Amino acid sequence: MKDQAQELDFTGEDIYIGIDVHLGSWTVAIYTSRLHHKTFSQAAQPEPLVRYLHRHFPGGQYHGVYEAGYCGFWIYEALMAAGIKMMVINPADVPTTGHERVYKHDRADASKLARSLRSGELRGIYVPARDVLEDRQLVRTRSRLVSKQTRVKNQIKALLRHLGISIPETFARRHWSRPFIEWLRTLADIGDDTETLLHQSGALTLKLHLDELQALRAQILEVTRAIRRLAHTERYREDVEHLVTIQGIGLISAMVLMTELVDIDRFATLDRLASFVGLVPSKKSSGDHDPTQRLTTRRSAVLRHILIESAWVAVRKDPRLIQDFHRLTKRMKKTDAIIRIARKQLNRIRFVLKNETPYIPMPLAA
Repeated sequence: MKDQAQELDFTGEDIYIGIDVHLGSWTVAIYTSRLHHKTFSQAAQPEPLVRYLHRHFPGGQYHGVYEAGYCGFWIYEALMAAGIKMMVINPADVPTTGHERVYKHDRADASKLARSLRSGELRGIYVPARDVLEDRQLVRTRSRLVSKQTRVKNQIKALLRHLGISIPETFARRHWSRPFIEWLRTLADIGDDTETLLHQSGALTLKLHLDELQALRAQILEVTRAIRRLAHTERYREDVEHLVTIQGIGLISAMVLMTELVDIDRFATLDRLASFVGLVPSKKSSGDHDPTQRLTTRRSAVLRHILIESAWVAVRKDPRLIQDFHRLTKRMKKTDAIIRIARKQLNRIRFVLKNETPYIPMPLAA
């Protein structure tokens, strides 16, 4: 058997590998250009797969694919380094029959990936470099911390409402200022000689929320400073300086755009960029029935959110967009009009990044 294995030679032959990735194991399907070789489970590590391919298909040209998900791109990087030409795909892009939707299991999913790869039906997603991925995670972490902070603030307000404690009018427009936080601290401070609105349990609950809020504020400050330092590095400095010349785009927004888009040149047209962001309508048609739906559910949630937030700021500050917004709201709802403004913002972003130049506002239309 050993001599027979040594005589194997797959030089120049394409070998296709579909990998269904899970936390503890991978299901692997291997196809040659003519037949299905084997489907098996293995440990969730690249090394066993690489050894198997070299032992059974020495000299072959290896092509692999797996679906994007929780595992990120480290599998892609490891297998590419081992000589396997890898592809990561959006799960929604895998051709699937009705039978496969009903009878879905790991072995079928791995085989489907390998077959689709062999037939050339798959198109991989863009995989950024490792350092950019780490920068992206830093920027996304700030967004997650801000969301947590908002949740804690809402919990504190809900607690006060639930216990019938009104916020003084002096803080009506100054929620979460330092004096407001100090007032909340006095509510949570139970002393023997202190007349308070809360009993021991309520005070402790409020104190725990305030401690969490304080910790989150410190973390947000730390990560914001790190992002600002990152924005001044050679990789990002010039593009960020150009982006912030657009009304509605600040330094943090610019860093979100840079770490999510990575390379503007990978989008050949504005339509492709808008499709990636999710600023295009979904559409379903059948026969004579051809309705246009609302915004597509396929999107970059981070980018679409930041573009819409930017648009709301811009329609208060940018004269041309103010004019466009008022014109649009005469024939549609404000929420629909802001989507069109967000697309205009996206066009400006694309322009300054592709031309490496600041944005110069155009004169108002007559």
